[in-house]
Amino acid sequence: MTAPQQSALHPAGQDAEVIHQLTWILSGGAALVFVGVMVLCVMGLRARREVNIRTWLLGGGVLLPVLVLSALLAFSTWRSAQLSTLSSQHAVKIAVVAHLWWWEVRYTDPAGGPDIVLANEIRLPVGQTVYLGLSSADVIHSFWVPALAGKVDMVPGRLHGLTVRADKPGVYRGQCAEYCGEQHARMALHVVAQGEGEFNAWLAAQARPAIGANSATSEPAAQQAAMGAGGAEPIAVGRKAFAAQRCAACHVVREGARMAGAGAGSGGVPGEQATLGPDLTHVGSRLYIGAGTLPNSRAALAAWITNPHSVKPGVRMPAGADMDAATLDALAAYLEQLK
Repeated sequence: MTAPQQSALHPAGQDAEVIHQLTWILSGGAALVFVGVMVLCVMGLRARREVNIRTWLLGGGVLLPVLVLSALLAFSTWRSAQLSTLSSQHAVKIAVVAHLWWWEVRYTDPAGGPDIVLANEIRLPVGQTVYLGLSSADVIHSFWVPALAGKVDMVPGRLHGLTVRADKPGVYRGQCAEYCGEQHARMALHVVAQGEGEFNAWLAAQARPAIGANSATSEPAAQQAAMGAGGAEPIAVGRKAFAAQRCAACHVVREGARMAGAGAGSGGVPGEQATLGPDLTHVGSRLYIGAGTLPNSRAALAAWITNPHSVKPGVRMPAGADMDAATLDALAAYLEQLK
C-alpha cells in the first residue's frame, strides 16, 4: 500500500485542481505586488530627490491595485465558477457523520437493503462524481480531503453537501479541519479511489453480514486452512470475548438478522444496533483503525483494545487491560478476520 496523500499541492480531482491553480495564481500575484513595493521602497530610500507625490499616489495607490486586484478577482471568479455544482443527483451517495473523534460512513445498499455502515474510510469509483452528505453528531467539525476538494464545515443539526471526484486510483488522507477537542489532530479518514468493478465488488461485500462471525466452522474452507490446525478455536474464543467484554454495547457486528453479543447473557438486545462506536462488521478490511491512527493489523488491534488512551488520549473507548493475553489475542484475531 502506497503512502496516502494529504496535500493540496498534489490534486487528484477536478475541484482540487481548480483550488490548486487558484492558490498559485493568487499567491504569485501577491508576491509580485510585495516585491514591487519593496523595490520602490529601496529606490525611495536611496534616491535623494524630490518626487511627484500626486503621480506616485495615482499610479501606485490607485492604478496598480485596481489593475492587479481586478485581474486576480476576474480570474478567481472565472475559475471558481468551474468548481463542481453541488448536486445529490449522482449514482453514489454517501452520508458522513462526524463524531468525537471518528467518522461514521453510510452507503445506500444498491439491492435495497439497510444502509451499509463502516467507519473512517470512504471508497469511491474512479472518474465518477460522488455526493457526500455531511453532518455532525456532537460539535462543529470540518471535512477536508485536500487532494480531492475543499473544506466543508459539519454543523450539528444541519446537512451540508459536497461533490467529489477522484480522477486517478489511490489512497487520499482526509482530516477534520475544525478544532473539535483533545484528539482533533488524530481525527483522520482515508478515501480509497478504485476502478468501478472493484468498487462494486467491495460495496456488495460490505453489504453482506460478517464472514465467519457466527462461529469458526462457518468460515470458508480456504480461510480455515490458512489458519492451520487449531486456528479456528481462537476465533470462537474471540467472539465469546466480544460478548463477555460487552463490546456490543457500543459496536455492531452484523451477523444476518442478529448482532454479535446480542441476546441473553450478553446485555445486548437482538436486532439492536449500538451506535456509540464504529460498526465493526468488516473492520478487518479497513486500512487503519482509530480514525487513521494505526495501520490495521492483529498487533495494532490488540494494542488498541488493551489501552487506546496510550495512543489516543481522551478517546471514549475504555481500556481492556483486564483481559489475559490469550483472550486478548483471540479477540484481536476475531476482529482481524471480519472482512
